[in-house]
Amino acid sequence: MLFNTPRYIFLFLPLVALVYFGLNSARLTMAGKFWLVLSSLFFYGYWNPSYLLLITVSILANFGTGRSLQRFRKFGKDRASSRKSVLIAGIVFNLGLLGYFKYADFLVSNFAWALALDLPTLNIVLPLAISFFTFQQIAYLVDCYQTDTQEYNFLNYCLFVTFFPQLIAGPIVHHAEMMPQFMRHRNLALHWNNIALGVTIFFIGLFKKVVIADTFAVWANAGFDADGLITQLDAWASSLSYTFQLYYDFSGYTDMAIGAALLFNIRLPINFNSPYKALDIRDFWRRWHMTLSRWFRGYVYIPLGGNRKGDIRILSNLFITFLLAGFWHGAGWTFVIWGSMHGVALVVHRLWKKAGICMPALAGWFITFIFVDITWVFFRADSIGDAIRIITRMFSLPEKLIFSDAYAETINSKSLLGFISDSPGQIGIYVWLPLFIFAMIALLAPNGLEQTGFVRGETRFLFRPDYKHAFIVAVLIFSSILTFFGDVSPNEFLYFNF
Repeated sequence: MLFNTPRYIFLFLPLVALVYFGLNSARLTMAGKFWLVLSSLFFYGYWNPSYLLLITVSILANFGTGRSLQRFRKFGKDRASSRKSVLIAGIVFNLGLLGYFKYADFLVSNFAWALALDLPTLNIVLPLAISFFTFQQIAYLVDCYQTDTQEYNFLNYCLFVTFFPQLIAGPIVHHAEMMPQFMRHRNLALHWNNIALGVTIFFIGLFKKVVIADTFAVWANAGFDADGLITQLDAWASSLSYTFQLYYDFSGYTDMAIGAALLFNIRLPINFNSPYKALDIRDFWRRWHMTLSRWFRGYVYIPLGGNRKGDIRILSNLFITFLLAGFWHGAGWTFVIWGSMHGVALVVHRLWKKAGICMPALAGWFITFIFVDITWVFFRADSIGDAIRIITRMFSLPEKLIFSDAYAETINSKSLLGFISDSPGQIGIYVWLPLFIFAMIALLAPNGLEQTGFVRGETRFLFRPDYKHAFIVAVLIFSSILTFFGDVSPNEFLYFNF
């Protein structure tokens, strides 16, 4: 999307914001919302215009289902069974749509393998953002069923679903936390504090993505995509590079989404809160993709019984929830294994806590981080065999700590290291030093949202950076734009694939 298209984003954002606030200042608020919806659909459809029909059908079906749930609610218990039937139909429609586009080929190929049949796959291209806008609308339908959530205005509902800063990869938001912000009179005018804060957070995110994450991507790909035998050092460099690529890529996207939304005076929920600082696996999932964790807790774990059905049921609910979370991330057995590993880890953590066993904080952090790093290998690998190959080399018997010539030459030719050293033997310091520096930043420093004060704000922000912060932000902006418009095209965000 953003990184597969011409670099229009720096014109798109200010143009959309200026027209939006211009219409609001002329008291044309409905026109302003229509402009935001139209701009968001353009942003979505630029990747593949044919999928505009898909998101339109999804919006129409879910809005109609929500209205039906609201009408039946007025009849009380007399129509309770009808309301439940409508809700089930709405959920089945959404899951069916997601299942077809995301899992049809996976199911066909596995069915053919199991029965030894030669069945052609459908070669379906996964529509951008379908996982996110589907889950968001399922949450809306369940909220309509459980509470008195009402949205009688179709334009408002379209804005809720399509608002472009969070449309592509989240955060997954609730109607009640988004739409009241668009209704507040003070949010209809420009607020320079929000603009200053939004621009700062946006460029912090862009720097994380194009400068840090895309550099680590080269080093990760060199090991994961290697055909031959890799060394132990290759394997660790690849796994750790992917671990921090994913960290800076996803946190970078989250920052950019929050920053872009702030330009419109909209506060998105925090979705990423320094997860590698977690001292146990439960803490990790309270910090990583927080709105997805919230969704699975509210719409999978609790409906399964949550903590209410006894210890055995609690443990099985935990495992099932994370198994489904793994499958949500991708149609592949590597994602099923990844989700299962986290489900088992949550079960072990709960049993550990129930037994009252204490562990030093540093040991808890180390075990959690190494476990997460290992599971990311399955998340990244193209196959189970590739994942086992990487992990086997990571934990093989100690050997001479050098990069293989193939690994060193790959990262030398595909990254900026080629301008620094032509010798494979000298590459090590140029890989491990940035890994160490940015690992320490991720593990010890406040994250960007903490540094800017966003996490302490409610609806208004008092952002007054001093000259030191202004200089740092200027450097981030300059280096990000220089990289963004450089000769090497940035990679797409990793979560665009899910």
